[in-house]
Amino acid sequence: MDSILVGENVYMNLINAAQKYIWFTTPYLVITEEMKRMLILAARRGVDVRIITPGIPDKKLIYNVTRSYYDELVDGGVRIFEYTPGFLHTKDCLCDGRYATCGTINLDFRSFYHHFEDGVLMMDTPAVGQIKEDFEKTFAASEEVTEAYRNIRKVSPHRLWQMILRLFSPLM
Repeated sequence: MDSILVGENVYMNLINAAQKYIWFTTPYLVITEEMKRMLILAARRGVDVRIITPGIPDKKLIYNVTRSYYDELVDGGVRIFEYTPGFLHTKDCLCDGRYATCGTINLDFRSFYHHFEDGVLMMDTPAVGQIKEDFEKTFAASEEVTEAYRNIRKVSPHRLWQMILRLFSPLM
């Protein structure tokens, strides 16, 4: 194992390079503070930042952790969608219609730091256009949950549970 965090670095570079939009699909959203900050900064500079996650979980604990990030991301201008027809296991990224990634790299600690993941980075190829078409179909089949998470600040047992789970998120 080497110490170069290729997957995370590629995502961070794409977020920094995005001028119009950057869209992600990921079954698991368990990100570092740095990644969260990068996504929010991109949204605040006018980039259309969207993340599609599953609306139907395969692992309920991870699903709760994934949702625990929504309010902070939404508050920072990121749009969140949940794919409702079934479990979404796609791991794609599309940046400005010019760059795309496809592979096994989730937006989570395990993919970035623990596993040996694989992905393809594409630039200026017809496949990028096909990935954009797939994103558009996936958005149409998804429910935008952004408004439901705007300005959530209340303390509830469910929110407290999510925060406790977040303490263990690097292990998930």
